[in-house]
Amino acid sequence: MQRDSGAPVWEFFAGGGLARLGLEPDFTCIFANDIDPAKASAYRQAFPPGAEMYEGDIWKLSPHQLPGQAALAWASFPCQDLSLAGARRGLAAPRSGAFWGFHRLIEKLSDEGRAPEVLALENVTGLLSSHGGADCAALIHALDDLGYRVGALEIDAALFTPQSRPRLFVVAARQAPAHLTSAGPSAPFHSQAIRNVVARLPDGLRKRFVWWRLDAPPKRNTDLIDLLDDHSEHWNSDEQTAKLVSQMSALQRARLEALQESGRRAVGAVFRRIRVEHGERVQRAEARFDGLAGCLRTPAGGSSRQLLLFVEGQEIRSRLLSPREAARLMGVPEHYPLPTGQTAALHLVGDAVCVPVVRWLSQHLLAPLAGAAKARLSA
Repeated sequence: MQRDSGAPVWEFFAGGGLARLGLEPDFTCIFANDIDPAKASAYRQAFPPGAEMYEGDIWKLSPHQLPGQAALAWASFPCQDLSLAGARRGLAAPRSGAFWGFHRLIEKLSDEGRAPEVLALENVTGLLSSHGGADCAALIHALDDLGYRVGALEIDAALFTPQSRPRLFVVAARQAPAHLTSAGPSAPFHSQAIRNVVARLPDGLRKRFVWWRLDAPPKRNTDLIDLLDDHSEHWNSDEQTAKLVSQMSALQRARLEALQESGRRAVGAVFRRIRVEHGERVQRAEARFDGLAGCLRTPAGGSSRQLLLFVEGQEIRSRLLSPREAARLMGVPEHYPLPTGQTAALHLVGDAVCVPVVRWLSQHLLAPLAGAAKARLSA
C-alpha cells in the first residue's frame, strides 16, 4: 500500500504524545498542544526537540502560531463530559466543549487556505449516545459545514492489545477516494451505535456521510498475563485479598472457586464498583478472566485503580496494576519515559489513545487519505 510517509501533522490535546507514537513514521509532528502542564512536560520528555509543544488553552491558539502546512490535524479532545464515568453534559460543557475551540481554529485556517486536508478526532463511544446522539450529529454537521466529508469508526483496543477499550474515531477529509470508502456500513468498525446516529441525520448530511473502508487487523496473539511483570514487591496482604474476594457477588465467587478447582493458572482484572442491590448501595469487586484487562481509567474518571487477581490452584494473590503494565496495555514501548509518580503515570496513560489502534488507522486510512490529497493538489 502506497503511503505518504512523513507527512506533517498538528497534534491537538496531545497528552503524553501516544497518538504521535502511533502516527509515526507515516506522519511527522510539527506542532503539539495540551492545556495540562503535567502532560505537556511528559510530552517534552518523551520526544526530542523539533515539534513545538504549546502549553495552553486551544481557545487561545491563533493560526499564526501553527507552523507550515499540515496534511493531518489530530484531536483527542476531552471526554469527561461524554463518558459514562462522567456527568454526560455533552459538547456544550466546558471540557468536551473544547471541540468548538478546535473547530474555530480549523475554520480560521480554512479562511487562510491552510486547513489540513484530513482531520482525525478521537473520543469515547459515549459521544454516540450523548443527548440521544444529538452531540455526535452536531459534530458531524460542524465538520461538514467546513467542507469536509465525514465518517466515523468505532475501534476496540482489544483487537490489538489485551484491554477492553472501545473508542470513536471521526475521520474527515476534503475528498473521499472511492478505494477508501464503502457503499455502506461493515463490521467490525461500523457499530450499531454509529449506524443509529447516521440514520437520524438530515437527508443531505446523511447522503454526504462516508463509510470509510478500514481493513480488519490480524487476530490478537497476546493475553493480559503476557504483559504482566513476573515479580512484584507490591502484593496485597492475605487479609486484603480475602476482603477483595468477599466483595464479589455469589456468582463471581462461584466462578472463582471453579477456576481454583481446575488447577490452571489464571489472572483476572478487577474493578471495584458501587452497585445498588435491594435498594442499598454495595461495593462489589468485579473480575474478568477472559484474558483482557478492563478499560484503563484516569484517577479523575470515577473508578478506582484496576487490580489484578492471580489464581493458581487454591492460592490467590492480588495487587494493583502497575503504571508500566498499564502502558503496555496501551501499546507503549518500554523506552517511553513515564512520569515518576504512580498517579501521574496512570493519569497520563489512562487518558490517552492506544498506540497500535492509531498505527493501524494511520497505515490503512489516514496516510492513504493524505497521500491521495497530495496527489490531487499537485496534479
